[in-house]
Amino acid sequence: MKSKNDRLNTLRMLISSKELSCQDDVLKALEKEGHKVTQATLSRDMKQLKVAKATNLGGKYFYVLPNETMYKRVSSPKRASEMMLTSGFLSINFSANIGVIKTRPGYASSLAYNIDSSGLQPIIGTIAGDDTIFIVIREGADYDEVISQLKDVIPDIK
Repeated sequence: MKSKNDRLNTLRMLISSKELSCQDDVLKALEKEGHKVTQATLSRDMKQLKVAKATNLGGKYFYVLPNETMYKRVSSPKRASEMMLTSGFLSINFSANIGVIKTRPGYASSLAYNIDSSGLQPIIGTIAGDDTIFIVIREGADYDEVISQLKDVIPDIK
């Protein structure tokens, strides 16, 4: 049996990559990914993730995660299980005591959460959007040290 965290991560990936317009669509997509849940469980999960509905340009409603009402949809989405195999990291750049991490759409908040919960000494905190993370670095911290410590959280970083 898969864990609740696996199910929530899969649900995040599905909502971030597909225009799912009703809970039945979400239940079917979760089942394809190996998570058979009841409608009541799905409702609780969606409430926990603060899932909302937004409209696309055609006026059709679909589910979105917080702060993703203008989400950039991919034209040929991968299965959620495939997307979970990558960290989504694309690049990192620094300016003074701020770092900017670019990710694939939908990956920033989970990466920022992992960074924040890792307790990395040179990083004070993060702010995440859809595909961008701002990291605030302690004054005097070396960029190479920041990258070195981030490698524990983001294996794709170079």
